[in-house]
Amino acid sequence: MAGITLEQAKAHLNVTIDLDDALITAKLAAAKAWIGAYTASDPDADTTPAPVNEAVLQLTAHLYENRESSLIGATAQSLPFGFLDLLAPYRAFAF
Repeated sequence: MAGITLEQAKAHLNVTIDLDDALITAKLAAAKAWIGAYTASDPDADTTPAPVNEAVLQLTAHLYENRESSLIGATAQSLPFGFLDLLAPYRAFAF
């Protein structure tokens, strides 16, 4: 499966309008860059494993839904639950 597209990200987010396309595209690019650095791989490759694609969707959604660095009156988490577990088998360690 090729990398996650804007249309796939919007479907995951349940966004049906085009108003936030530029914002979602930016969040998707940031998620792919973060995951690419974490795994030392290309999240847009045709051979990207399904767990990595799911992690891209989860991180994109997290960045889209939590746009501010701090929230008042809400409990926030740094990354979506299970996100790092999806990437654990693909993590690239550097020493």
